[in-house]
Amino acid sequence: MMTLGVRDENLAAGGPERHVPVLLDEVLEWLDPQPDEVMVDGTFGAGGYSRAILERGAKVVGIDRDPDAIAGGQTLVQEAEGRLILVAGQFAGLEDHARQSGFDGVDGVVLDLGVSSMQLDEAERGFSFMKDGPLDMRMEQSGPSAADVVNEMPVKDLIRIIGLLGEEKRATTVAHAIGNARKEKPFSRTLELARLIEKVLGRSPKKAQIHPATRTFQALRIYVNGELHQAAEALGAAERILKPGGRLVLVSFHSLEDRIVKRFFQDRTRTRGGGSRHMPEQEVPPATFELLTRKAVEAAADETGVNPRARSAKLRAGRRTEAPARELDIHAAGVPRLADYHGLGAEGGSYAEHIVHSGSRYWRCNRLRHEAGGNKIGGESCRSSASDR
Repeated sequence: MMTLGVRDENLAAGGPERHVPVLLDEVLEWLDPQPDEVMVDGTFGAGGYSRAILERGAKVVGIDRDPDAIAGGQTLVQEAEGRLILVAGQFAGLEDHARQSGFDGVDGVVLDLGVSSMQLDEAERGFSFMKDGPLDMRMEQSGPSAADVVNEMPVKDLIRIIGLLGEEKRATTVAHAIGNARKEKPFSRTLELARLIEKVLGRSPKKAQIHPATRTFQALRIYVNGELHQAAEALGAAERILKPGGRLVLVSFHSLEDRIVKRFFQDRTRTRGGGSRHMPEQEVPPATFELLTRKAVEAAADETGVNPRARSAKLRAGRRTEAPARELDIHAAGVPRLADYHGLGAEGGSYAEHIVHSGSRYWRCNRLRHEAGGNKIGGESCRSSASDR
């Protein structure tokens, strides 16, 4: 191992440590970076994973869509002396980013899905209602904001966004309250929206520690940043760029992301197609991954005690086989279809390519689905053929 620069408890990627990498030891265990191997850190953030990988002697292509993360990582780029290439971009395009960085194949990919604590901690980014700030939530700091979505989208579309992406049972109540309030004054601040939601939903004595606006804010953030599309497309990109034997490690923080990851690995590691005495066994293409984690890996008590963010973290990992990459229907993998708003949603923008080159033709659905197959939202239902057990 080698140490990069002088590192103390208050430094990370060249600046104050506002983000503690979750499940770092477990990530390194399953990613297993070796000297001179090439790893892709698709969610660079404050550089916690990248720094640890570099200290193992590997090379890193670090990707982040947040300009602040790219700027903050320049010190680590200098310390790495040519072994860290930092790319401004979305991790859904990690295959292209790796190739453009000079690597036609890589030995490992790691993704820390969701929003970073750095973004949550900065009121001016508008991700959190803990402090008042502009209702923004844009990771790339460009494009439509959460305020645009809240103020301009039809109420029926807000119901689906809040219900599907926030898993908010009272999405209809919240969406109609937003629709009525914005007639009087458009929303522009995080606390304006949070207070309205708290007013119409109230606080449950059983969930006193959970703010009523939590699920709605999650839904808006996921929609504005296309997070589920990004996650699904990144899985396909990783499958295409990983060498045989390459490791894919993903850390997710809520059920929507984890379900997509779990379904992907279930399909990619499948070697039998079921069947019964009444129906012949289905032909299954060669498995593209070997599952490394039989169930999700969670943080130990000593980590959650010092880093509360780790409490909801789940890690899953797989090793690439020699089988060719396949096609993926991202909606069948668990990404819901949502209304388009200036390039956001399932039908527009950089996410318009719904069938990407890495998934399974064995996931089928004739109705619009959402992430929890079989439930009804907005009058639509779908039964998944992929097991979520």
